[in-house]
Amino acid sequence: MALYVQKYGGSSVADAKCMMNVAERIRRTRKAGHDVVVVVSAMGDATDDLIDLAKQVNPDPDPREMDVLLSTGEQVSIAILTMALHRLGVPAMSFTGPQAGIVAESIHLKGRIVDVKPQRIRAALDGGKVVIVAGFQGLDPAEDIVTLGRGGSDMTAVALAWALKADRCQFYKDVTGVFTSDPRVVPGARKLDEISYDEMLELASMGAAVLQSRAVEFAKAYGVTLEVLSSFEDKPGTLVKEEVKAMENIVVRGVAADKKQAKVTMLKVPDRPGIAAGIFNALAKANINVDMIVLNVSGQGQLADLSFTVPETDLKQTLAVLQAVVPEVSSTGVVHDNNIAKVSIVGVGMRSHSGIAARMFSTLAQNGIDIHMISTSEIKISVVIPKPQADEAVRVLHGEFRLEQEAAAAAAGAARPAARPAARRRPPPAGRGRR
Repeated sequence: MALYVQKYGGSSVADAKCMMNVAERIRRTRKAGHDVVVVVSAMGDATDDLIDLAKQVNPDPDPREMDVLLSTGEQVSIAILTMALHRLGVPAMSFTGPQAGIVAESIHLKGRIVDVKPQRIRAALDGGKVVIVAGFQGLDPAEDIVTLGRGGSDMTAVALAWALKADRCQFYKDVTGVFTSDPRVVPGARKLDEISYDEMLELASMGAAVLQSRAVEFAKAYGVTLEVLSSFEDKPGTLVKEEVKAMENIVVRGVAADKKQAKVTMLKVPDRPGIAAGIFNALAKANINVDMIVLNVSGQGQLADLSFTVPETDLKQTLAVLQAVVPEVSSTGVVHDNNIAKVSIVGVGMRSHSGIAARMFSTLAQNGIDIHMISTSEIKISVVIPKPQADEAVRVLHGEFRLEQEAAAAAAGAARPAARPAARRRPPPAGRGRR
């Protein structure tokens, strides 16, 4: 008998019909003899609706009270899904994040899980029950509700899978797996049978909305096997796992775009040691995550423009922090641009293949797409470009690196001689696993 942690997103539990569909899937998994812990998000657009409601009464709501409000969305989901399981004759019990033993740090709206104490979950499982847990929330040391940021239910699922030593953490989505790019933007995008933790982490952090990047990072650190499947179709999904040698044969695994970024520039900053540290320390204290950074030094080497990107949701707070820093560093001011997008190509094969950056930049240039900023790692190249050109950039890069053909060849177990991946083993269906 295996233990599965299954996570269902908002679209999977959007209404009563979807709830019954999820309940039936859970029933089949349990009937196959497996224990099941389920993590659910708020129904449909419930979280966005709650945010809109809060801002109708207060445009700048208190973060603590927002956490109290937003946590109710998942609590509705767990109660409704548990009732659906009861209707099907499945013994089930729901828990909020705090009841499930999720301990989070005291950062409202952006909390991080610091511990999991799953004693009540284990007791319910030992009693023969399916356990339904509210994602996206935990309890801080002051015993306040803290939410975990966008996609935080993914983190809840992975943390529970680790704490319970689950055989697999399954993510049921409105897609059939992880694709080489967004199929809504690139009609030829193909589903991948498997992808490495590192590749999935880069794609998630660069805008691919399939999994939360923090959840993937945690899974990699603690060896939690992930599987992305469809809530609406019984088809094999995508396995997220440790890298194997054959993965290097495909140079670029996927292309992603993040249109929710903003570029901020501090103008005429003195070019001397310690200035950048002071600026980024101030942003760190405000819990603002900075991504791409470019320092443009003038010809005399005395002044520089310092540009970097932040999530668009953090732009207002970022500007407030920097306005306080401007006098301290003798900057002439701050400008910003939120009409940008970050486009990235990702693949572990970049480690052993040269010329990838040249191909990427040439392709964008040939299609009249201007590059504002560049960032690289061992397995990723990212560029900042004008937001209106993001979809076109994704399409032309997907075509340049022939991802449709690569994915199709990989699925068939035979690629071109220059890029031949090993045969892929499909993941087991939801009702099977290690015993």
